[in-house]
Amino acid sequence: MMNKRELELYIHIPFCARKCAYCDFLSFAVLEHTYRDYMDKLIEEIYGQSLFFQDRSVTSIFVGGGTPSILPPELVEELFAVLHGCFTVAGDAEITIEANPGTLTMEKLEVYRESGINRLSLGLQSADDQELKILGRIHTFDDFLKSYQRARQAGFNNISIDLMSALPGQDMHSWKNTLRKVTMLKPEHISAYSLIIEEGTPFYERYGKTGEAIETDRVSGTNDGFPVKSVLPGNSWDSRMELPSLPDEDTDREIYHMTKNFLAAQGYERYEISNYARPGCECRHNIGYWTGVDYLGLGLGASSYIGGCRFRNETDLRRYLSLDLRQAGIAARDIQELTLEEKMEEFMFLGLRMMRGVSGNEFLGRFGRNMWKLYDTAFQKLQEQGLIEVDKPWVRLTSRGIDVSNRVLSEFLLD
Repeated sequence: MMNKRELELYIHIPFCARKCAYCDFLSFAVLEHTYRDYMDKLIEEIYGQSLFFQDRSVTSIFVGGGTPSILPPELVEELFAVLHGCFTVAGDAEITIEANPGTLTMEKLEVYRESGINRLSLGLQSADDQELKILGRIHTFDDFLKSYQRARQAGFNNISIDLMSALPGQDMHSWKNTLRKVTMLKPEHISAYSLIIEEGTPFYERYGKTGEAIETDRVSGTNDGFPVKSVLPGNSWDSRMELPSLPDEDTDREIYHMTKNFLAAQGYERYEISNYARPGCECRHNIGYWTGVDYLGLGLGASSYIGGCRFRNETDLRRYLSLDLRQAGIAARDIQELTLEEKMEEFMFLGLRMMRGVSGNEFLGRFGRNMWKLYDTAFQKLQEQGLIEVDKPWVRLTSRGIDVSNRVLSEFLLD
């Protein structure tokens, strides 16, 4: 019997208890009755789309958001019953759900395990309660500790923790304290990202592009007119809060390098620019993204990449709920069929995020082109500058190349 082709699933749950001050993801708070309406429509989409993927084996499922753990446990249980009924899910599939410590209970964790979820991604961000308050997070570090302990008690042996550096007022001491507290818990995986000030967020309105706090009385908006709970009293980030300035670029860079060294000493291997794992615990779902595995996004605003074609679902909640999703693909927007050149560029851009780099052999097998000839000039230039290292068939970024990765990757644009 022929092996089925690989497919990854991403499920988007856009709801959260409160929008964080830095977040530009498609997420918002709604009145709880909307959860049921959304799940009904999401299930309708799953049934419609799955008919076209019966020849695929689902090797990973990632439920992200928003805050998926805000959903009542019975809705998560129903979601996974439908997923397993509609798709062929591999027996060893990696199945992850994102969770906020402020929304995680033992009842939910037990339902997750019974539903086949075998990996948790906990959004801690910082072990400093003042930093969490500045970010607009709804939990404290103590809340996180209790959630982490519950997860272990519930039988989860693959837990990832999300951390964020370069926060307002953060210095090397507070960041190292966060790393120390987290590694003492021995999670299997750590994602460590630097804060990026994104347009359209409260942080952008407070900081602009300078990193210096500025005065403003504006607050974040809604989902295109859809009623959101975050505008109700007591449920929005305090836009009047006095904020410290962001760390300067040198401090940010020092934090970045210290993170790599500190985590390596604790047994965490850096396998991607911002991701660290104990051996064998790398996030298979994200590796699929970086290596070009087909993935199907389900839910509001979810993105997909299927057979060289990229598309994104409807992003307006009211319109999404009004669609007849029994017709597969009806939610798709911004459909783009990638050219051969675009596929080769993405292979380089995404593959070089990983510490192992990209393989000329895989490039040849996938595109029928010789990577060494195609990028001969770029390779020679970057190698002379000490930004890449070549160990045929592999090419990877050096530590210095990672520091200026955007500039390095621009060299692989094809005219």
